[in-house]
Amino acid sequence: MFEKRMKEFREKLLVTDIKVALITDEDSVYYLSGYYDYLHMEFGRPTILVVPKDGDTFLVTPAIDLNTATEHARVDRISAWNDGMGSEWREDLSSIARGSGRVGIEVGHMPALVRSYVSELVGQEKIITITPILSEMRMIKSDQELQLARHAGQVANAMMNAGRRAIAANIPEFEVAIATSEAGTRKAAELLSANYGDKDMSPNTHFLQIMASGDKITQTHHRASTRIMQYGEPVFLCFCGMTNFHRFKLGFDRTFWIGEIGDKSQLEVYEVAVASQTAALNALRAGVTAESIHLEYAEVIQSAGYEYPFRCGRATGFSFLEGPELVTGDKTILRPGMVLAVDGSVSVETFRAQVGDSFIITEDGYETLTHHSKALEDIIL
Repeated sequence: MFEKRMKEFREKLLVTDIKVALITDEDSVYYLSGYYDYLHMEFGRPTILVVPKDGDTFLVTPAIDLNTATEHARVDRISAWNDGMGSEWREDLSSIARGSGRVGIEVGHMPALVRSYVSELVGQEKIITITPILSEMRMIKSDQELQLARHAGQVANAMMNAGRRAIAANIPEFEVAIATSEAGTRKAAELLSANYGDKDMSPNTHFLQIMASGDKITQTHHRASTRIMQYGEPVFLCFCGMTNFHRFKLGFDRTFWIGEIGDKSQLEVYEVAVASQTAALNALRAGVTAESIHLEYAEVIQSAGYEYPFRCGRATGFSFLEGPELVTGDKTILRPGMVLAVDGSVSVETFRAQVGDSFIITEDGYETLTHHSKALEDIIL
């Protein structure tokens, strides 16, 4: 899988004037080489995948991670550097200054420390973005990636069901987060053991649970806290960060109530949110533009008298956000093999409702990856 992607990427470089590409985004490094780490620039240690138009590919990695890189990276060679020795990682990049041709980088993802050195080394005029090349490659998922997406959907479903069971009056939010994390980890471990040979891939969920309840419901990305949930309150669960199976990400959200809808005005808001997602899904198919999906969703929300909404959704994969985005201005034509998170949402001053699911675009429509009823009898707990 990784060798095929690398070959395709290098073939695309051949028709450009890019001499060498420097990949620093950890998801792109994984996409092309199969190597991933968990520390990266957060601890001041650059990891750089060097892909020349011709010649050996190599990974510049901290020596502390050399054993992991040796086992997982599908590259021609590995160049390890150590803290405080020589010019560290810079020494391994010095060769890119020789000869003619441009250096391709991921402009929005390269750490400032590395970007500054590369600019000094080759000159700003020789730097060009390679983000469009990688974005285009990553839009259409391979059969292996689509299988990962389906398994990620199973992990997301397990987490949502566990969260639903844990929500109750007089229970703190963090208890829900514990339940979802355990359920997701156990389902991921089951799938990894049954379907994948990589024993190093962790099944553990490693993202703080996004959820909000009661008067905190308007805080879109509120994390699970010690707040005690109460009868009649709304509860929002989001798994757009926690659904990260074998590094493949999805989006998945639901709004619930405990016992009953205490504030009856919230029901209309919820129903419009659901209707806006339905409108988007009625339009979702190959051959239409990404922005047209947003248009259908926004029309429902604005026609009901609510404010113009944020984007309807986004593509996912090995990153939380990939292209295209379902938003005004994105004219990308949807194609089979894309994986998209599609939301419905309405916000007012004291309440917000959101539902969201992930889908694979197919030849004749879409395949749903995440499943939980939005019917009132199933969301009033």
